[in-house]
Amino acid sequence: MNWLDTLRTGWEAVRTHRLRSLLTVVGILIGIASVILTIGFGQGAQAEVRAQISALGSNLLIVTPGSTTDASGLRGGSGSATTLTMDDAEVLASDVVAPDVAAVAPVSGGPQSLTAGSTNWTSTVNGTTPAWLDVRNRSLTSGRFLTDQDLENEAAVMVLGPDTASELFGPADPVGQTVLAGGAAFTVVGVLDSVGSSSSGDEDDLALVPSTTAATRLAAGSTSVSTIYVEAASAGQLSAAYQEVDAALATAHGLTGQDEPDYTISTQESLLDTATETDRTLTILLAGIAGISLVVGGIGVMNIMLVSVTERIREIGLRKALGATPAVIRRQFLLEASVLGLAGGLLGAGLGVLGAELLPRFIGQPVEVSLVAMAGSVAMALAVGVGFGVYPAGRAARLAPIDALRSE
Repeated sequence: MNWLDTLRTGWEAVRTHRLRSLLTVVGILIGIASVILTIGFGQGAQAEVRAQISALGSNLLIVTPGSTTDASGLRGGSGSATTLTMDDAEVLASDVVAPDVAAVAPVSGGPQSLTAGSTNWTSTVNGTTPAWLDVRNRSLTSGRFLTDQDLENEAAVMVLGPDTASELFGPADPVGQTVLAGGAAFTVVGVLDSVGSSSSGDEDDLALVPSTTAATRLAAGSTSVSTIYVEAASAGQLSAAYQEVDAALATAHGLTGQDEPDYTISTQESLLDTATETDRTLTILLAGIAGISLVVGGIGVMNIMLVSVTERIREIGLRKALGATPAVIRRQFLLEASVLGLAGGLLGAGLGVLGAELLPRFIGQPVEVSLVAMAGSVAMALAVGVGFGVYPAGRAARLAPIDALRSE
């Protein structure tokens, strides 16, 4: 028999027992769909983490204050101290002190009750500088952002996040409207675009005012800041910028080599690496669990093929008596097992793609399916079919013609 005859005979054997073949294919189908969706969940989670971190801004260093310790020795968490000031931000913005730093945006503030007409909403009101827009990689949907002139004049102007604007003004355009915060009236001059949430919280529910205005009208003259965002000139200069910021702050705060820094510097890269490693570990774990279903499907293939060999012993004996070699018999049953594996792989890939389209609508979690994952899964299914078909095929090939023809 040539390969074409073997393929035709194998397909006829599979088609003859439709229900049995279908149940065998289902076992592989479920395993392949599980693997595809598991990998898709992992890739979707990693993409979502990258998007959230990207929302913080590119090439970003985040400087936060250190912790506090009260008289009883009780220590507060990182960021609880007031060790960073506007002066620190000005030092970091110096080209002489930090030549690899492109921009610096200090942020100070906290929750405030905002009132617009008869509507009120509690949001985070931050004082910052015009550099914030570029450092945080944001844009505007309407109006303008804070300017250097606003900073110099301590102007009572405010830029709203999209969620804050919606809560205060509904569908109406808030630009030009008045918002009360901390007993002071602010004119809305712009609305930010929407970027969703990040590790810093809800990036759409906030209000921004000039840092000088925040210090005089909202913070009773305090010059401390809660965060300093530092943008490196490029991704390649991020490490150099980190060293310069660390050295500049240590000098400004009078720290020596033995002193514990009263600030913390974190990078985008460290956040991304941690999140990616966590997602990768979870993906491997879930893929391993999904792989178990493939093994179960493979055992189903072996079982069905052994049953097929038992049912066709006389056929095998007759073919051998007519001159079929063990290699031809082995090829026949391996091809049948391969057809079952390939069918399960193709149907499983289709189910995986369908699941990737439908599941995000119900769970709110993105699922990304790559062509590489699909091709690899189909190849895996084919390998499972062949691998678990080796023993039944070998058993059929080893049957002696005389014994096979005597079988009832």
